Amino acid sequence: MKRYFITGLLIWVPLAITFWVLSLIISTMDQSLRLLPETIHPHALFGFDIPGAGALLTLAVILLTGLVTANFVGQKLVSWWELLLARIPVVNSVYNSVKQVSDTLFSSNGQAFRKALLVQYPREGSWTIAFMTGHPGGDVANHLSGDWVSVYVPTTPNPTSGFFLMIRRDETVELDMSVDEALKYIISMGVVAPPLRQRNKVAAVLGEPTA
Repeated sequence: MKRYFITGLLIWVPLAITFWVLSLIISTMDQSLRLLPETIHPHALFGFDIPGAGALLTLAVILLTGLVTANFVGQKLVSWWELLLARIPVVNSVYNSVKQVSDTLFSSNGQAFRKALLVQYPREGSWTIAFMTGHPGGDVANHLSGDWVSVYVPTTPNPTSGFFLMIRRDETVELDMSVDEALKYIISMGVVAPPLRQRNKVAAVLGEPTA
């Protein structure tokens, strides 16, 4: 009975969590309907609410914004908008900080979170997975001699918190592993391991026998 119960849990727990996360995301995006007049809400038009209507509206607005700002006129409008925000003291600092981070993360030619690395942390001989976020810049680079990289070491099982480190490149090992695979490995606390070929590579780095 215990074995059957655990087997059932392994089936239902991932499904329940998946539906819960999707429901949370969709219900949050549905709040965009509040921007529309109540007369054109689904409840007013059809007599009942349509879950996900706000999510579709949000996606449509994002897509339309991308289409509009992809041309010369749209880029001019964005630059004028940013100049307006630059004149607002608190908004300026918050907006610029968020924009720099988002441009780095979502830019098609950016290198942030494009590589999974193996680094020694929190002490020598103890290894963990990190993500390369770039290279040291500003005055920091003037005090570091040699080739250094900036890395983000996520915590387990919540990868949204972690530590920012600057490490010599020759003290890191670039893994033949996608970011998604590395995140699964971290979130599962090592339970969901990468494919055998990649595990053998990691084991070779650590000096362990391979399967």
